[in-house]
Amino acid sequence: MLDTPEAVVEALRENSGRPHGLQRTVTAEELVEAAGAFEKPDVLVTALMELMTAYDVTGEHRKSPVAFARLLKLWESDPDEFSDWEAAQIHHRSFWVTLSLLQVPNVPLATVDAWVAQTRERFTAAGHGLQPVAAARYQIAAHTGTGADDAYDLWATRPRTEHSDCGPCELRRIGAHRLLAGDDTAALDSWRPVLDGSAECTEEPAMTRALALLPLLRAGRADEARSHHLSGYRQVRGNTGMLEEVGLHLEFCALSRNEGRGLEILAENRPLFEAAGAPLSRLGFLTGTELLLARLAADGHGDTPVAGPPGRNWTVEALLAEVRTEADRLAAAFDARNGTTAVGDRRRTRLDRSPLLDEPLPLGLRTSVARTTAPPVSVEAPSAPADFAGLVREARRQDALGHPASGGLWTQVAERLAAGGNTPHADGIGPAELLEAELAEQRANRLLGDDETAGAVVELERATELYEDLGLHWQALSARARVITWGPGDTTGAEGADDGSDRVAAMEQLVQEAKVLLDRVPLTGGNPSEAEGFLGADAAVERTLCYGGVLFGLAFTAYRSVMLQFPEPGETATAKLEEHTGTLRAEAERLSLPHQSANARQFLADVAARSGDTARAEKELRAALEDVAASERPWRGGRPRLQLARGLMGDGRHEEAAELLHRAITEAARYGDDEFAFASAYTVLGHAVSHLGDHGGAVRHLSEAAARHDRDAEHDDAAAVRLQLADVLAESGRPDESVAVMESVLSGAEGVTLDERVLAQARLNLARGLRELGEFRPAAEEFLLLADAVAGWEDDREIHTLVAGEAAVTLALADRWDAAATAYERALAAHAEAPNPPLMTEMLREFARLTVESRGDEGLTDALAHLERADEVVATAAADDLTAWYERGSTHYRRARILAGAERFPEALTEAEAAIAAHEEGGDAAEAPRAEAIRIAALIEGNGLERRDDAIARLTTAIARCRKADLDQAVHILEELRQSFMDRG
Repeated sequence: MLDTPEAVVEALRENSGRPHGLQRTVTAEELVEAAGAFEKPDVLVTALMELMTAYDVTGEHRKSPVAFARLLKLWESDPDEFSDWEAAQIHHRSFWVTLSLLQVPNVPLATVDAWVAQTRERFTAAGHGLQPVAAARYQIAAHTGTGADDAYDLWATRPRTEHSDCGPCELRRIGAHRLLAGDDTAALDSWRPVLDGSAECTEEPAMTRALALLPLLRAGRADEARSHHLSGYRQVRGNTGMLEEVGLHLEFCALSRNEGRGLEILAENRPLFEAAGAPLSRLGFLTGTELLLARLAADGHGDTPVAGPPGRNWTVEALLAEVRTEADRLAAAFDARNGTTAVGDRRRTRLDRSPLLDEPLPLGLRTSVARTTAPPVSVEAPSAPADFAGLVREARRQDALGHPASGGLWTQVAERLAAGGNTPHADGIGPAELLEAELAEQRANRLLGDDETAGAVVELERATELYEDLGLHWQALSARARVITWGPGDTTGAEGADDGSDRVAAMEQLVQEAKVLLDRVPLTGGNPSEAEGFLGADAAVERTLCYGGVLFGLAFTAYRSVMLQFPEPGETATAKLEEHTGTLRAEAERLSLPHQSANARQFLADVAARSGDTARAEKELRAALEDVAASERPWRGGRPRLQLARGLMGDGRHEEAAELLHRAITEAARYGDDEFAFASAYTVLGHAVSHLGDHGGAVRHLSEAAARHDRDAEHDDAAAVRLQLADVLAESGRPDESVAVMESVLSGAEGVTLDERVLAQARLNLARGLRELGEFRPAAEEFLLLADAVAGWEDDREIHTLVAGEAAVTLALADRWDAAATAYERALAAHAEAPNPPLMTEMLREFARLTVESRGDEGLTDALAHLERADEVVATAAADDLTAWYERGSTHYRRARILAGAERFPEALTEAEAAIAAHEEGGDAAEAPRAEAIRIAALIEGNGLERRDDAIARLTTAIARCRKADLDQAVHILEELRQSFMDRG
């Protein structure tokens, strides 16, 4: 019932606690109507202020001036009914009205000018400075493109007044003026206090972050652009009052080649297509949308489904036509109103922009839409000859060198054959069966890369048969070695598992056949067969490479046998590995095949590292890199460098690891080594530079790693990297970006199912991140979803305790006390089954704190009961389950603060001293919490018990101790408190 002023005031208070949106705005309108029925207008003034705020925040600029007109009429007739704050708002909000009038094209410019003139008269009559009026005139000039520089000088050179727009918003407009003038550097300099977080308001830094995205990209500051997109977009997502800013984020996605991310943003903001209260902001949103859609259409994705205005299904082409038509109409309406082309010109400038990067900027986000452009690879590789015979010969030559480019050349050979017009009988390339065998091997390579071993074996068997028919015995033997390596094995190991020993035996037999073949077809000497003459200029080299390949196969199968038996490989398997890698190295040295020696060393290094023998692993890998250098095949250095870097990371040698990884990635890209583990290398590099303090580099590398895992459809691996990325962001003080990454992990990519434990960890991290940001209700929802997800995990009861405990606290923080109480009891029950004493004591202390905060003295008894339960948990916990001094001290500390708040000072001081004593047991690790307990004890003594001399003496002793412990911040805090007592005598 809203039939009394008191009832309306209470409803206004309740409504002000709701998030801005349709419900709050509609309720504000209803409350204005109810307040208008009372004789005294004071409640109506308050209600109109609330309604105007609701309109402005949600972008209802058509309605905001109407609400202000009613306020102004009340001000002119009954100024005494306005509080001091409300009276100040009459002048302050005049600037808001100017912006609202400019937003609507059917409001004549003369009306806007007249409004500013009236505002000037009111300011002059009240004796206020005219800087806000100059700011309004500048906004008109900037919007129309007429006299903006002069208007800027008149505004920017005037001193700010108490009625000026807030500082962060003025900085945004100053930077926007410089940006419009084409000076990115000056704009970014203006925005620095907002972007670095030192200047904030209700609209900032969200608006400035959106404006800064493209200037940052143009300045080569891509890491900062990524950061402000991740954090800034979350602030504007779904906000009808931030239409233009959403459009700027869409533009950023288009110009950073993240079109897939842009489509997701459209899907998340579909209701914004219906927001019509701010036509100028709507034009900005539509222009950003158009730019994104135009990029997609130009890349051939016009038929791609896309989220558009509700009510029908859209494709890129259809929505592009719809958006372009409306945006053109709006721009024309503004230009007609203004009598200039400024609005249309700015729109055309945006639409003419091209991508600012050659490849997609890794954002670290999972997207349900694949990257629309694959990043180009810098390849130092031979060009493909135009004629078919030349192409085949070049593919063979590069294949013999083991160059990564050979795979691409063979692909072109296959494509030209499939397209027709080329013949396998071309001069100089040999019989068709030879080319068919080679292509079968290449198909096997691709199938192995896709983990389709059965299909690969079929192709290799076909190649073996063709080689034998052609009399290419060494090539046939090499192909057979690969058949044995990848073919099905016998279950001869423990409990019927494949231990690889059968393959080793088969390969040993094959090596014996190779030795027999050496007598019949030696590596050197003798005349090459007819087919062999087409493979290369030197048949001896070809045979030697094949023989090396057979020996490699034996060493590799021995290595695989050991891996299959880990973590406890049998002595036989280990001995076989040493024997056969030794043979490979000896023969490689004799036959000048140093790259095969490097392979043998890598097998040994991997086994040594897994067995804990890091010294041998490092020795073997460094020797392998020397072999690579001797082989003159630099593209083979990536894998041992990555392997060595992993080992160095384990030893804490992060700088050396980073150098190795940079080189490995660079050379793999240079030579087009598509089989190199780029994603793993970027992941390790991210951790390496993070340890070196380069958090920006860590974010960059981990983001690239996640994107590459996505591209390879390794979705669980991508999610795991994003968990690590989110941790880096959180640890470097960027929780909002961390939350954005976790939200993307859980957003759900079409057709992708992630491991349930990966998803659970992501949801836990997200819930914690939201809680840290103060977004308690969304955090509570995530905890409840997590509780449902893990409900069936009977083999991991500890997780039930963890989730219930954290959910209980978060629900209480969200003021959902009934649900919090249920989670609280569930947590205690889970703790009884799967104890987690530190979590339980923290939960109980938090419930005590929040209970008195929400209920005051009425909650004191319940709060103290929570703390008694915490004492019981500590008393019954096993000695190694918690740090007893910390838990006891923290509970005494919380009890002291609660009792002090209830003005039970003697008891509070006793508890504070008990906290100090408990922390004394913790040694050096307890100095900081001990200092905080002393601070509370001093406050209780000095203020509550009025024993200032005792408090000063306590603080003096504590300050000396903190200085000795190098606790500078604690010293500063305690000195300030001591001085305050001394000043009071």
